[in-house]
Amino acid sequence: MKTLKDVKVGETATVKRLHGEGPVKRRIMDMGLTKGVEVYVRKVAPLGDPMELTVRNYELSVRKADAEMVEVE
Repeated sequence: MKTLKDVKVGETATVKRLHGEGPVKRRIMDMGLTKGVEVYVRKVAPLGDPMELTVRNYELSVRKADAEMVEVE
């Protein structure tokens, strides 16, 4: 299983499935990370946290813990 955390800088991935329960999953969906959406990884901080993504034509910063809950292909 490949997660958003595994995607390298400059690559694009498609969200396949969201893991997590209740409010955590809801927060990820509210950020625009829903099934079928394309995500472009723009930058990753030196220690890997956070990641800067482009989702639905806007920039989004996501923590590594949240990125692990997003399964991509």
